[in-house]
Amino acid sequence: MSDQVEILSLAVTDSGYRLTSARRAIIKTLVGTGGHISADELVVIVRESSPQIGRMTVYRTLDLLAELGVVRPIYQGTGAASYILMSGGSHHHMICNRCHDVIEFDHCTAREITKQLSELYRFKVSSHLLEFHGVCQSCLAG
Repeated sequence: MSDQVEILSLAVTDSGYRLTSARRAIIKTLVGTGGHISADELVVIVRESSPQIGRMTVYRTLDLLAELGVVRPIYQGTGAASYILMSGGSHHHMICNRCHDVIEFDHCTAREITKQLSELYRFKVSSHLLEFHGVCQSCLAG
């Protein structure tokens, strides 16, 4: 089992929920896609290998994983939420305003501001999603 699948599975069981075979299949599929997938897209992929898993089971599992903080729904102007994996409690994007490409990056630049905000507002930050909006290199050149 991959590290990400293990992390999500442990989040479920450590919170007192059962890791059913359906939840396991959904988690494995979600991790396999790398995240950035809508619930409807995930349903289609899950049902390719596990046709007995229903749409509502996928939706409820995504809701549970979001409640546990290991995935987050994000809205990028398409109407439907995409679900992203919150590796290490953070996720980072640069989003092109013209072509809507999403560039993910792992270099966390928010540690210091997270610390400052926590102290200033007496708020314990457990995760963050950092997005920068602008114009990508391809669109600038075009």
